[in-house]
Amino acid sequence: MSEDSGLARLADFVAHTPRLAVLSGAGISTASGIPDYRDDHGDWKRSPPMRHQVFMASHAARQRYWARALIGFRTLQQAEPNAAHRALVRLEAAGRVAGVITQNVDGLHRRAGSRRVIDLHGRADRVRCMGCGASRMRHALHAELAERNPGWLDTGARAGPDGDADLEADFAAFRVPACTRCGDGIWKPDVVFFGDSVPRARVAEAFALLEEAEGLLVVGSSLMVYSGFRFAREAARAGKPLACLNLGRTRADDLYTLKVAASAEAGLAALVERLEEGPSRWPA
Repeated sequence: MSEDSGLARLADFVAHTPRLAVLSGAGISTASGIPDYRDDHGDWKRSPPMRHQVFMASHAARQRYWARALIGFRTLQQAEPNAAHRALVRLEAAGRVAGVITQNVDGLHRRAGSRRVIDLHGRADRVRCMGCGASRMRHALHAELAERNPGWLDTGARAGPDGDADLEADFAAFRVPACTRCGDGIWKPDVVFFGDSVPRARVAEAFALLEEAEGLLVVGSSLMVYSGFRFAREAARAGKPLACLNLGRTRADDLYTLKVAASAEAGLAALVERLEEGPSRWPA
């Protein structure tokens, strides 16, 4: 199936499946300059990300994490929504999308204007004290990190996914502040690290959106992580039509009604254009 005919079939799928739930992954944000974790086969491109248990147990691990983040997080801060994010806003405004469940922590769906967004894995622009629960904006913590570690921002490194950076150095002298509210609490990004669990209320909210929707569209995700895959599995179990727009293999390939191999940015932009033109303009 050619990409053009696949997108025509996807337009037909969306036209006949009102109020879709959309499940998005890292592939929707790569066009905004944010790297992803996995290749077209669903395998890791780089070392797996920080695990919750390691971050909480090891001061050295936290030094390494925050030192790299002080450099790499600028990519997330500077990223802008791309055509894929904007296309979903238009689909929502047209009543074709009921809401977005995103595995991303970059906040780009909200910045693009999507109104109903469930941040499954949290938001990277906030940090939370694991001792007392205090919350603050991440840029404020980064300003404090930069002040305590002068010159570190001048370190050059390639940005990684989710605000990380590809940097190996001696992090032993990197100073990481504790929470001033409780005195010794650990600041952690308000995101779900590997090895941690998505909060139950957030999972319930996502399942409620899926139940309300007529079908599910997966965009830019390999679904190799169970926290996202379970929604594709539930849609299939409930007999809801399930489509995918993604480059490469996914964990749910045997569940889809339709799968189209195209980038999220080009695919969603073309999808909106076809829907606005009407079926008479779609290729056979």
